Amino acid sequence: MERIRLGNTVFEGENNVYLLQGDETVLVDAGVATDPTREEFVDGLASFGVTPADVDRVFLTHWHYDHAGLAGMIQQAGGATVHVHEADASLVSGAEASLIEDKALQQETFEAWQLPDGPREELLSFLEGHAELAGDDVDVTPFTGGDRFTVNGLELEAVHLPGHSAGLSAFAFEDDGERQAFVGDAILPKYTPNVGGADVRVASPLAKYVDSLVEVVERDWDRALPGHRDPIEAPADRAREIIHHHQERTERVVDVLDRHGACDVWTVSHHLFGELDTIHILHGPGEAFAHLDHLERHGVVEREATTYRLAVDEPEIEALFPDP
Repeated sequence: MERIRLGNTVFEGENNVYLLQGDETVLVDAGVATDPTREEFVDGLASFGVTPADVDRVFLTHWHYDHAGLAGMIQQAGGATVHVHEADASLVSGAEASLIEDKALQQETFEAWQLPDGPREELLSFLEGHAELAGDDVDVTPFTGGDRFTVNGLELEAVHLPGHSAGLSAFAFEDDGERQAFVGDAILPKYTPNVGGADVRVASPLAKYVDSLVEVVERDWDRALPGHRDPIEAPADRAREIIHHHQERTERVVDVLDRHGACDVWTVSHHLFGELDTIHILHGPGEAFAHLDHLERHGVVEREATTYRLAVDEPEIEALFPDP
């Protein structure tokens, strides 16, 4: 197994593409569809004696452009089969537009979050400049959680871990007695993956993501191979850290409502994160929304139109999160 690191100044920094060689040439994830990244990708493959036309299969952890953007180019080069979870398949195939391209979805989301005109215009300008990062449309082969694939003697199990995206999936396997998983952006070694803004299609995004983190804890893999940065040697511990992080953020949201009274999503985001720019104008209020939505579903806050207010004095936030 080899790792190809691809530059990506648009989202989270360098992306990891994993190469599995043997009877088949297989990739996990595919990088973003920019010309510099495409060149890095081709050069990276060449360093292992491989061209895009040699790739037999691509397994995508999720639809985000920095993970799936080059899949169409790879498929066109040699007819590779591209596997992606059924919940993300239509975005990778091009049958469905993401928020980056869908004007109606943008309008609905930004109105619900009450984005002011200035930040909204900045975000729309940013999104319009990055729609091409999706790359070419792909003839996808959908899978679902629990499906298994044999790759060069390894059995990969698809583990559905929604939250950051609707279809985000890990691929778990055992190699030389070590239980590992390609986890995409389910957990990352430094950052906490965005929830709420990264895929606005996800209902109850925080609840789904926390359930996915519990799944990572219970799987107790020896090692996780993430979509960005270096391997995670204690994935269960990292998942617990992220659950605790979201519990603390939820407490901060409650504190904002306690101090400032009823607020819309954008106002809560401003109190949490301050001034935002570019893609963070989407991710900041998305994160605030995910936590407000979690609190609303547990009866801690009430929503009227686009405004949220506390419905419970001194709520027990710890009770809203598992302690795996």
